[in-house]
Amino acid sequence: MQKIRVKIKGFDFKVVDKATMDIAKAVIDAGAKVKGPIPLPTKKWSMAIHRGPHIDGKHKEHFKLFEHTRLLDVIDFNVKTIEALSHMQLPAGIEVQIKS
Repeated sequence: MQKIRVKIKGFDFKVVDKATMDIAKAVIDAGAKVKGPIPLPTKKWSMAIHRGPHIDGKHKEHFKLFEHTRLLDVIDFNVKTIEALSHMQLPAGIEVQIKS
């Protein structure tokens, strides 16, 4: 049994979920089966930056960045499914990795 694994990444979880649902709908309409979406653990980055030009350890701004990831498995696909995946229009800020 062949499958295609689609990994969707982004920083805004609402956009990631919408893109995931759009991909799943396009694949189902093309005649394939979908397993997922499976939410993978969120990667978190935090950083502290000095506020002023003079270095004082007490005055820092803290920023956090979250990367949300979803996973889809496409099963029983055909040429129409691959064509639908390659010609999808996705919103900005979304990274899609397709592996077979």
